[in-house]
Amino acid sequence: MKKKHVRTQQPEIDRRTFLTALGWIGVGLSAAVAALGNLLYLKPAVDYGPPTLIRAGKPDEYKEGIKEVLENDRIAIVRDKKGFAAISVTCTHLGCTVRTSDAGFECPCHGSQFDNDGLVTGGPAPRPLDWYQVSVAPNGELEIDKSVKVTPGTFFTM
Repeated sequence: MKKKHVRTQQPEIDRRTFLTALGWIGVGLSAAVAALGNLLYLKPAVDYGPPTLIRAGKPDEYKEGIKEVLENDRIAIVRDKKGFAAISVTCTHLGCTVRTSDAGFECPCHGSQFDNDGLVTGGPAPRPLDWYQVSVAPNGELEIDKSVKVTPGTFFTM
């Protein structure tokens, strides 16, 4: 007995149907990529900024009457008879870095001038330089908290 070969007939796809299907697949992939992009856009890209707690070394490292500028942190550490203070060296006019002078601080960009306490004595600066809270960390180093502003003239005593 001879076996019968049963041939399954597959439908042939013409060129037009194939290109139409390929086009719809492309549209579907594009929509999926766009949806994924929109979902990723909704996730916030958070930048917490620089740290607010700064370790400034041992208190013995600072000489009385000298303003030591920590350039990377944009603060000046002042040791006085009253104690320690941390004063911002960011100009309150447009954010330039002020430099120390005998009279206090001066902005090289727009000419604002500040006295030794950071109070405005001339120029376009609208307000005094910020003062930050100073404390001593458990390891004995000075610690400046840039997230806590204090009244100008506030010194930390040990």
